[in-house]
Amino acid sequence: MPRDPQPRITPLMPPEWDEEILDALGAFPGGLKFVLTGWEESETPARGTNMLGSLAHYPALTKGFLTFNNQVATDSTLTTRERELMILRTGWLRDCEYEFVMHVVLGLRAGLTEEEIERVKQGPDATGWSEQDADLLRVVDELDTDSRISEATWQRLTTRYDHRQIMDMVFLVGCYFTVAMAGNSFGFPVEPGVESLIEDFRASKAAAASD
Repeated sequence: MPRDPQPRITPLMPPEWDEEILDALGAFPGGLKFVLTGWEESETPARGTNMLGSLAHYPALTKGFLTFNNQVATDSTLTTRERELMILRTGWLRDCEYEFVMHVVLGLRAGLTEEEIERVKQGPDATGWSEQDADLLRVVDELDTDSRISEATWQRLTTRYDHRQIMDMVFLVGCYFTVAMAGNSFGFPVEPGVESLIEDFRASKAAAASD
């Protein structure tokens, strides 16, 4: 769907971040370091700056949420590739341009191929997935539609994953559902340099809607 051309909440840029904001954003230390390093090098917003800058308006809430986000995104029992596969499907289902295009970059770094990222858009029943990858995508779809992993999917998951890993799946998807809702509602603007990915996202969404 088309997005408003202007954000509803204008992101604060790093020079505007006071000690309270920095403390809140520091709950996701890897993200904060990446953004601040990018700003120091070029004084332009690096990937993720506009999300953090939007959340910076409410430090207390942001600190709590980013503590959770950091847990499921970096301290998870799942592999990075597994997480990125599920996050990409979440961003696609929730029609969140910002989330999807940010995680295309991270997904490629985690070992996903461009073909696999394109196939994420088709979902778990697309030809080419391993049974394991298909079930990870199916978890996202089932949580999106039913707020519950089906019994059949659960039984297959338990042959490969322990209960902590499955818990991480549920909370990962829930976290990135929240990111998608925030991104779409507040209007996180995508940082410079990823416009072509945005156009690809919109073209793919339009094609899927017409099928």
